[in-house]
Amino acid sequence: MTKVRIDKWLWSVRIFKTRTQATNACKSGKIKIVDQSLKPSFLLQGAEILSVKKEGFNLSFKVVKLINKRVGAPIAVECYENLTSDDELNKYKSWFVGKAASERRERGAGRPTKRERREIDDFKDDQQEDYFDFDV
Repeated sequence: MTKVRIDKWLWSVRIFKTRTQATNACKSGKIKIVDQSLKPSFLLQGAEILSVKKEGFNLSFKVVKLINKRVGAPIAVECYENLTSDDELNKYKSWFVGKAASERRERGAGRPTKRERREIDDFKDDQQEDYFDFDV
C-alpha cells in the first residue's frame, strides 16, 4: 500500500474516535502538513509529519506505517510516532484527569432533589472556574 486517505488513516490509528470526526477535523483545517491544511481526500504517504489540533491541543505525529482499516490499540500505536512536545502532552494528560470515572451516589440515597442538584451544579461551576482561573 503506497497511499491512504488522511481521514481514513487518522481514524484507523485511533487518533479520532470516528471517521466523521477525522473528516470534520480535516475540513475545518485542524490537520496540517508543514502549515498546509489538508482535505479529507488527501493521499497520505509514509514518513510525513502531521500537525493535529484536537480539543484545543496541538499534537504532532510522524507516519510510520500506512493502514486503511481500524485495528486494535496496540497495533495502532506502531503505525505512528508521537512527536508532541512534553509540555503539550502534560497539558493534554492533565485535562483528562478525573474524566474517565462517572459520578456515583451512595447506594440507597436516591436521586438528588432539585435543591441538591443546584448545589452540585454550583460546586462544579466553582471548581471549573478555579481550574481555568490563571494569569496569562
